[in-house]
Amino acid sequence: MIIGVPKEIKEKEFRVGIVPSGVKGLVQAGHTVLIEQGAGLGSGIADEQYRAAGAGLTPSAAEVWAQADLVMKVKEPLRPEYPLLKPGLILYTYLHLAPLPELTQVLLDARVTGVAYETVRLDNGALPLLAPMSQVAGRMAIQAGAHFLEKEAGGRGVLLAGVPGVAPGHVTILGSGTVGVNAAQMAVGLGAEVSMLGRNLPKLAELDSLFRGRVTTLASSQQAIEEELAKADLVVGAVLVVGACAPKLISRKMLGLMRPGSVIVDVAIDQGGCAETSRPTYHSDPVYTVDSIIHYCVANMPGAVPRTSTFALTNATLPYCLAMANKGLDSAMREDRALLRGVNIHRGKLNNREVADAQGREWSEISF
Repeated sequence: MIIGVPKEIKEKEFRVGIVPSGVKGLVQAGHTVLIEQGAGLGSGIADEQYRAAGAGLTPSAAEVWAQADLVMKVKEPLRPEYPLLKPGLILYTYLHLAPLPELTQVLLDARVTGVAYETVRLDNGALPLLAPMSQVAGRMAIQAGAHFLEKEAGGRGVLLAGVPGVAPGHVTILGSGTVGVNAAQMAVGLGAEVSMLGRNLPKLAELDSLFRGRVTTLASSQQAIEEELAKADLVVGAVLVVGACAPKLISRKMLGLMRPGSVIVDVAIDQGGCAETSRPTYHSDPVYTVDSIIHYCVANMPGAVPRTSTFALTNATLPYCLAMANKGLDSAMREDRALLRGVNIHRGKLNNREVADAQGREWSEISF
C-alpha cells in the first residue's frame, strides 16, 4: 500500500501525520511512504530524517494525494484539499464531522473512506487515538487560561496559584474525561482551587480518590454549573459526546454570572463548543471577548506544541495504519471493532450515528 503524508495547511498547524520511526515500520512491512517536502519541519523533523527512514519525498501535495492509497493526516481536509479527494481513498485523520456538514457532503460525494481518529473506540469506551491529544489539550488549557487571566492579556489579573495570605484562583472544569483529568492535574499542580463537574458518578468517585480531596467533584446540573460560574476565574470546557456535537452547557445569559475578565477555554470547540458564545479561533488570534468574558477557542490547541503532539499522536495511530496497510481495510475492520467504529464514511454512505443525528442525515452500518 502507498501511504501519503501531506503537509498540514490549517493556519498555525505545525503537526505532521507521522514520524520517522513510523515510516520505518511501514517500509519494513513492505509499504511505500510518500511525504510532502517540509511536512515535518514544524515538528522539528527534517526531510533527510524521513528519507533515511525509507520515505519518498515530493515537493507537491497534489502528487502525495494522487499516488496514495491511504492519506495519513492530523486535521480534517480544508477547501483547497477538496479537489484532491478521490474515490477509494482511505483518509485517516481527525475529522470531527458533526459540526461540519459541508465537509461531510464533500467526503460522501468523493466516495472516500473517512477513518476518524476521534471515533476509534475500544469495547470499554476508551478512545485510544483521541487520548494523546486530549492529554495535551487538557494541560494546555490551564497554561492558556492562566496567561489570559493576566491583566496585560485582558484578564482579571488573577494568579491561579495565589500567594501566602491571598486565596488562589478558582478553576471550574466541565467534564471528567481525559481533557478534564489532565486539566485538573495541571491546575492542582499550580495550587489553584479546582472543581470538576461530570455525569459519571463512579468516575467522579474515582477522581475524588485520585486527587485526595484536592479537587471538588460535583454532579453536573444547570444549577451546579451556574453556581460554579459565579466563582470561577477560569472555566475549562472539556465535555465530549463521541462523534456528536458538544452540548451547550453555558448560554450567553449565563455569562452574566461570571466576573468580568474571567476566561473560558473551550476545548470542546472541535465538536462545536460547550458554550453558546464559542466559535473557532486560531493560534495567531486565539481569544475574543463576549460580555466581558474572554473566550479561548483554538480548534487545534496541540498544534502549538507540535513536537510533543506529533510523537504522541504517531504512537497511537501507527498500529491502526499498519493494520489497514497489512490486511486491507475490509479485513482490518472485520478483525477490529474499534477500527470499525472509527469509520465515519465508506463507499458514499455515512456510517456514524452521532454525525448523522447532528446533521439530520441518514446513516447505515457497514456490511461486509
